[in-house]
Amino acid sequence: VPPPDAALLEEVLGERAGRRVRIVARPRGERARWLKMARTNAETALEARLASASASTRRLEALQQALELDEPPRRMECFDISHTGGERTVASCVVFQDGAPLSSDYRRFNIQGIQAGDDYAAMRQALQRRYARIQAGEGQMPDLLLIDGGKGQLNAVAEVLRDLGIDDLLLLGVAKGPDRRPGMETLFLLGQERPLILPANSPALHLVQHIRDEAHRFAITGHRQRRGRARSRSPLEEIPGIGPKRRQRLLKHFGGLQGLARAGVEDIARVEGISEKLAHAIYAAFHGEE
Repeated sequence: VPPPDAALLEEVLGERAGRRVRIVARPRGERARWLKMARTNAETALEARLASASASTRRLEALQQALELDEPPRRMECFDISHTGGERTVASCVVFQDGAPLSSDYRRFNIQGIQAGDDYAAMRQALQRRYARIQAGEGQMPDLLLIDGGKGQLNAVAEVLRDLGIDDLLLLGVAKGPDRRPGMETLFLLGQERPLILPANSPALHLVQHIRDEAHRFAITGHRQRRGRARSRSPLEEIPGIGPKRRQRLLKHFGGLQGLARAGVEDIARVEGISEKLAHAIYAAFHGEE
């Protein structure tokens, strides 16, 4: 049976497709097989989506019960830090809405101005930047904030939030168990003395692990991207006082980066616009000197 307003529907679909569209009520042969395939794919996709949504709801309700909350924490955030030897530090913030990732709200923070390897300082900077923006109206405050760590990290985060005037955000620390094995995590709610240990098959624990692992993945990929960009940059781009014109003069004078890397300080200083001080800085950049 053709749908009501078939002519209007054909016109609308035709405008979107950029060509004429006909609605056939009883397709046969190859068109019938296409229709059957499309219907099967749509039903399979719908079933998968409904199953995923159902699983997310179950895990969220299990977490609500485990934490003894009046309402499920519909919006949750988790932070993680990634670096190599303290260099190119990146903090990640992932967001889960109704128990599922909300990747459009994910954020990364390039951490600057801290002592290399100071994860506390990196976390402090990321939290300050994230929640200062939310307080300014850029985003939504979560119902639950997960922290990868135990009581020490939890108290440090609470202090940062208090400095921002945020004292009503629920904080949950996720401490790794013995040998850092999955399923052995210990949970800490801020303000509660007793830790919460959930069985390895707990849907609530699976949700917590998912959020933490997603924050870890997002931080690592961000750090690798930042490190890769840094490696692909010319050492000249990192030197204060070397702009595009001076960079061009240097490369032209020495025939490229390899020639410049082999040059001594006196040779570099002979290039127009390059002082002796700048020549020393350029030489140091290519030879790993401070």
